[in-house]
Amino acid sequence: MAQNLATPGVYIEERNAFPNSVAAIPTAVPAFIGFTEKVVKDGQSLINKPVRISSLTEYHSNFGGGIKTPFNVEELSDSSQAYDFIIDGKSYAVKQANKARFLFYDSIRFFFANGGSACYIVSVGPFATVVQEKAAKASKDAGKEGAPASEKTSAKIQTNQITFKALEGGLQSLIAEEEPTMVVIPEAIALDEGECFALQQAMLLHSGFKMKNRFSILDVYNGAQSRTYDKNDVITRFREGVGSNFLAFGSAYYPYVKAAIIQADEVDYSNITNLDVLVQLLSKEAESLVDNPKKADEVKVEIKKLIADGTDVNSLTQTLKTVSPAFKAIISAMVEKLNVLPPSAAMAGLYSMVDNSRGVWKAPANLSIASVTAPAVKLTNDDQEDLNVTVTGKSVNAIRSFVGQGTLVWGARTLDGNSQDWRYINVRRTMIFLEQSIKYAAKAYVYEPNVSNTWVLVKSMISSFLNSVWKQGGLAGIVPTDAYDVQVGLGSTMTPNDILDGIMRISVKVAITRPAEFIVISFEQQMQQS
Repeated sequence: MAQNLATPGVYIEERNAFPNSVAAIPTAVPAFIGFTEKVVKDGQSLINKPVRISSLTEYHSNFGGGIKTPFNVEELSDSSQAYDFIIDGKSYAVKQANKARFLFYDSIRFFFANGGSACYIVSVGPFATVVQEKAAKASKDAGKEGAPASEKTSAKIQTNQITFKALEGGLQSLIAEEEPTMVVIPEAIALDEGECFALQQAMLLHSGFKMKNRFSILDVYNGAQSRTYDKNDVITRFREGVGSNFLAFGSAYYPYVKAAIIQADEVDYSNITNLDVLVQLLSKEAESLVDNPKKADEVKVEIKKLIADGTDVNSLTQTLKTVSPAFKAIISAMVEKLNVLPPSAAMAGLYSMVDNSRGVWKAPANLSIASVTAPAVKLTNDDQEDLNVTVTGKSVNAIRSFVGQGTLVWGARTLDGNSQDWRYINVRRTMIFLEQSIKYAAKAYVYEPNVSNTWVLVKSMISSFLNSVWKQGGLAGIVPTDAYDVQVGLGSTMTPNDILDGIMRISVKVAITRPAEFIVISFEQQMQQS
């Protein structure tokens, strides 16, 4: 700053010796959208208000826990169907009572189990609502003319519906947030097929058009089913339904996985909706298994407690698991079915883990998924060939099981699989990281003089940042000039008219590292030398 020198003396003038630096933005911050147990905290609604958390404990504090998924015990008419237990020569299966299941809480647990850290939670509503019901109450004056009506109120828990409107509203609320770098909606697959695809298209539009600074992780609708390679094939339906816009800003994974997130002690007989049927079946089993009639009667007494009031649920559940093989099979079947989960939340955790340990430029593949026993569908090399490389370019990353290695993520492509620019997830996400980091740093020079001194400072700032990324392995090149190039100035990136229009144009070229997806080793024989 120029000083007004009027009085004789010594004056001090400090000058900045170094340009501004570029602060690397965080890349491992997913935003999860879904239904939660609690939607109010400290008297304030949390619906469609993104909340940043960094642990499962914080999630419990703000949003509560999960919901009990209801099941029915049903007799199978077709003996060829997969059954869970047999009583009196008849096959029975445990089936989910509701078409849609609330997956959000289990998905958040899946995320943290796979290395997730900081994330945003967008609650779009409660998965259950307490409804007060009024019922007539008998009194000694009942029936007398002019007697006052007597009513009693009882509370009933009513399960809400998973709707497209609610989930799409949560997506819109993220527009005001700058920090999230990923978008995950696990409960999208609980919608009808058309609504699921519409929501996934909205996710890609949000990431690649409205925000341009985040990445969407999608699940394949009906991804627990095997491929049929016809018009109803799950991958074919997904490719047709997801559209063709902004594919570079999203990835998809197939199949679902058999997880170990829900434990056996989280499931009990209260998950069964038709307990009267269960009592009849277990009573039949007791008669056939127990030779001593007195002992059978004792077991039946325990079984009848299933429909009695005031029963200790945990204690009775443990007792029945001990005395009834069928009941134990029912509990195991419910746990197994609940643990079939879409992989998007786990992948968000793996993205976060890789970003924090290696960097966003490392492809999130060839990694084992924690808390998983096996993929829901076993894939072969031939199966993956169509997933990975296809005429439409809509690559779907495979989740495969390998002997001695466990369940691995065996793909690192975006949905824009035929693009040489944006084929790989790490390339797209690294470019977002570079763009946003430099963008925020360049804001300091808005309204600065558009002259050579400013251009030198800007070029030095960006070059210094890219040099640090190159040293960490994020850019390819033996020397820095091979890895990046920054140009700014009159005659190189700008014309005199640009300066008159108040425009500073900066050209940044980077060589982002790409994964070695295919390793080819050539062998040949050579002549004996000695």
